[in-house]
Amino acid sequence: MMAVTSACKEGTKIAMDNGKYVRYTPEQVEALERLYHECPKPSSIRRQQLIRECPILSNIEPKQIKVWFQNRRCREKQRKESSRLQAVNKKLTAMNKLLMEENDRLQKQVSHLVYENGYFRQQTQNAALATTDTSSDSVVTSGQHQITPQHPPRDASPAGLLSIAEETLTEFLSKATGTAVEWVQMPGMKPGPDSVGIVAISHGCTGVAARACGLVGLDPTRVAEILKDRPSWCRDCRAVDLINVLSTANGGTIELLYMQLYAPTTLAPARDFWLLRYTSVLEDGSLVVCERSLNNTQNGPSMPPAVNFVRAELLPSGYLIRPCEGGGSIIHIVDHMDLEPSSVPEVLRPLYESSTLFAQKTTMAAFRHLRQISQEISQPNVTGWGRRPAALRALGQKLSKGFNEAVNGFTDEGWSMLESDGVDDVTLLVNSSPGKMMDVNFSYSNGFPSMGNAVLCAKVSMLLQNVPPAILLRFLREHRSEWADSGIDAYSAAAVKAGPCSLPVPRGGSFGGQVILPLAHTIEHEEFMEVIKLENMGHYQDMIMPNDIFFLQLCSGVDENAVGSCAELIFAPIDGSFSEDAPIIPSGFRIIPLDSRMDASSPNRTLDLASTLEVGAAGNRATGDNSSRCGSTKSVMTIAFQFVYEIHLQENVAIMARQYVRSIIASVQRVALALSPSFLGSHAGLGSLPGTPEAQTLTRWICQSYRCYMGSELLKHEGSESILKMLWHHTDAILCCSLKTLPVFTFANQAGLDMLETTLVSLQDITLEKIFDEKGQKTLFAEFPQVMQQGYMCLQGGICLSSMGRPVSYERAVAWKVLNDEENSHCICFMFVNWSFV
Repeated sequence: MMAVTSACKEGTKIAMDNGKYVRYTPEQVEALERLYHECPKPSSIRRQQLIRECPILSNIEPKQIKVWFQNRRCREKQRKESSRLQAVNKKLTAMNKLLMEENDRLQKQVSHLVYENGYFRQQTQNAALATTDTSSDSVVTSGQHQITPQHPPRDASPAGLLSIAEETLTEFLSKATGTAVEWVQMPGMKPGPDSVGIVAISHGCTGVAARACGLVGLDPTRVAEILKDRPSWCRDCRAVDLINVLSTANGGTIELLYMQLYAPTTLAPARDFWLLRYTSVLEDGSLVVCERSLNNTQNGPSMPPAVNFVRAELLPSGYLIRPCEGGGSIIHIVDHMDLEPSSVPEVLRPLYESSTLFAQKTTMAAFRHLRQISQEISQPNVTGWGRRPAALRALGQKLSKGFNEAVNGFTDEGWSMLESDGVDDVTLLVNSSPGKMMDVNFSYSNGFPSMGNAVLCAKVSMLLQNVPPAILLRFLREHRSEWADSGIDAYSAAAVKAGPCSLPVPRGGSFGGQVILPLAHTIEHEEFMEVIKLENMGHYQDMIMPNDIFFLQLCSGVDENAVGSCAELIFAPIDGSFSEDAPIIPSGFRIIPLDSRMDASSPNRTLDLASTLEVGAAGNRATGDNSSRCGSTKSVMTIAFQFVYEIHLQENVAIMARQYVRSIIASVQRVALALSPSFLGSHAGLGSLPGTPEAQTLTRWICQSYRCYMGSELLKHEGSESILKMLWHHTDAILCCSLKTLPVFTFANQAGLDMLETTLVSLQDITLEKIFDEKGQKTLFAEFPQVMQQGYMCLQGGICLSSMGRPVSYERAVAWKVLNDEENSHCICFMFVNWSFV
């Protein structure tokens, strides 16, 4: 028996040596699979241990087990890749089907437009012929406009509502898949399997309308459930109340709804709607949810406009949701509203007349929300929202809702207005029942005393000229010390953390430091949440609080190439325990583009707009090159700051809040001026800088001094370009610093601003020593006297730091003394050659 076993082992070894395949018994395969799931890549020691622990594997050589594990890993990789490719293929197949349908629709639209063009041309010719021999009476008659008869009041009985529902369904489908509306491509949107979808905006129809179609990895029922819950994904939606529900004979559902939308700015009233929503299933199995306003009904329930609301109209809109082969859904979304733009000041009407802005805030927001939930379900451990996406989304909703409530100040939430101090720039509201406003117990249970018993909101809206919203918001986010007061921020955080405290006097001061801690972001990075840590705040000893304070911050709209998007920076002090039920009192900024040119006047105009969306380098380089790639020349900025306080301190808090918000207004205006293309020059040229004669003179001094000390030309003058423009666009970073005991920067060219990640406004807050690391500081202090004696010095390549703390490497650096016309020392100029971010 032993001889037979020995012979078998020898035979197996010979077979392995000859490269023949070894057949494993089912028991051996089962054991190896079990071991693979425990450790898919065992070491040689682990493989030998496996053989000892599993007698069933004793007749297999360690080398062959190694080969088995390699093959098993390869099969697993192939299986995953095959599964991925199958999913991509299904997605592309569905997308191809969608594109073919869109192409058919566009062909129909083209045919329709060609027919209309021929008809109107014939009518024009007939009118021209008729004009030559008709009487004046006939001319007057032919010039009269045809008046469309008004629809009679609708019957709001069940049968009448079903008739309205069926009519709404027909009109919605004609918009979603037909040519009822002339759709043109959304500026800047490129369809693809990984994009939001195919997005279009209306041209030449009543109100504003947007249409989108795309793929989502959710089943139709789940999609309909999400989309019908509008407050969960539409940040502008305050509430949707269900008034009545009726079932139809065909298995559908008719719902009567009352909906309220927030006003985006303090300069306009909010909107409300009285709606009918019809949910049904088509013959092909598609699920349809369509809606429209019920402003003209009789014999049924109605909802009059609320106080401080304007009744707007929702024209037939909705969602067509078709099941996709292999799972998921193909979705067509149509949003069509008449927002009554005549009820707002003329300068704000683009907010209510721009289909592009409407598409960004409503239609695309719905698609992004669906894609976010789809990814969270399919990849729960990969999504950018972390392990608790629903909780983080709820926090984002809480921040946004709180800011919208502050901007709108509804009386039914307890807000009342304070008397003005004679200057109408800042509006103050107070809320003495904040617990109702927040829907939570307005106190903490983590050992801190209770908070104040009232909230004061200081808010203002202002118009900005020729400044890109994304660039301005990005600056406000990255340079908090440019507009915030550390004393007020400390007070605000203390109010959240410690309750009643002594009121600080608004005063200048710098933060010990701002640290941005990323927390979450959406899959397309159009919105991200972060925690802001303000360090070394413990010198405010009158505010029983730790050295560091924290803010939860929500930021969106920082992509300057997203046409028509609203830029927001909303933040609120948070408790160190990060309790989910803790109240959030948000403050912040909202910047909305106002330029009506965002909307294409024709399909050709759309293509022109899309072709101008050139994407440049990120960072502050855009400050000098925005006019060509930003669709907005005007925008409205809304600022709202909230303060928690004890009611007996109301007068003092009101004075402080007015002063604080007015200081913020001044800071924002100063920053906006610096970021404006007219400040730094348009894309066609540098234009006029503030103090251009001084800037020209400084440039001349810099070049003359360089020639004097270095014996060569700094700029090679060619053509008619000014030396200021040539210095501004020089590829190397050129910066000037003062001759004070603690040198600070006073001027930089565009490359210098890019290197320091700052602007001309905040450049003067950066000291020379701050941009060097420890080694660079030692070298600088050792050799700096050489500049004053010899006039110049050269530094070897090294590392410096931007204002955001990012390391920047440079090949070499040159410093020289800049002399004025009287040959007195004016400043020191540095040039960093071949710099780049590490």
